[in-house]
Amino acid sequence: MRVAALALPAEPSSATRARRLARETAAPYGSELADVVALVATELVTNAVLHAGTELVFRVDVEPPFVRLSVSDGSPRPPRVRHFLNDDATGRGLAIVEALASDWGVDRDDDGKTVWCNVAIPEPAGEDHR
Repeated sequence: MRVAALALPAEPSSATRARRLARETAAPYGSELADVVALVATELVTNAVLHAGTELVFRVDVEPPFVRLSVSDGSPRPPRVRHFLNDDATGRGLAIVEALASDWGVDRDDDGKTVWCNVAIPEPAGEDHR
């Protein structure tokens, strides 16, 4: 199991820092997975920065068969998947997470919430697990 975490401020540069950490943590499982995990991390952190506006903690847990990404923030407001028009510049974050993750959810506590998702680690090519 690999675990990495960052405490981050509610500012746009936090998404870049989270993306870098996610990519580095997932890299041993292949560049394709690292790219997906980096994109999902960016969306989760950007949503927290834009909508929670509090300090946050970003965490990556690699425990095959999944990479779990989570963002904890101090806002009690739950995230929601938005419906957007093709020319909308924003509003796709959770739709991207929903499309790329195996599952996602929200855990609430007295300090706010944690939005999490699991991204499946693909089996190595040529492996037959029947």
